[in-house]
Amino acid sequence: MIPQIKKILYATDLSKNSSYAFLFATDMARRHDAKIVILHVLESIPPYMGSDAGITDEMKRKQRDETIEELKEHLQGFCKKVEAQIGSSCVELVSKILVPCGHPPEEILNAANEEGCDAIVLGTHGKGFLAHTFLGSVSNAVLHRTRKPVFIIPLPSEKTTFDFDSV
Repeated sequence: MIPQIKKILYATDLSKNSSYAFLFATDMARRHDAKIVILHVLESIPPYMGSDAGITDEMKRKQRDETIEELKEHLQGFCKKVEAQIGSSCVELVSKILVPCGHPPEEILNAANEEGCDAIVLGTHGKGFLAHTFLGSVSNAVLHRTRKPVFIIPLPSEKTTFDFDSV
């Protein structure tokens, strides 16, 4: 028996390819009457990067909070744009938007487990012929470290004008 898909983790790096993959996530959610958890990971800055620049921990925290809010607004705007493409409400499909700081593969795997997601949707660049290059380091790490179904969506060969940049 195939397990039901009721919650989908859609991980994005805000690239054109990850926005294309969002169309697959919304289609899957509609077909399975599922919800989507959107995840964008802010990569952690090593401590030595800001220590000499006079940046305090308070300044770092404030900058991080501002960046998270901007990303959440951007992701919500993108979701509204998808509605024109899919013909139904995208906002209703999204149950949560997460913007943690950390190492992307780790945060994707943690979010999938903590949120109880049944599947993971990622975009990949699809360049080259080597597995690492084809899948990308994040997609490859997630694929090989989870027991959940992972849908890796390559950018289509034909030109697509649907991306985060135009939101």
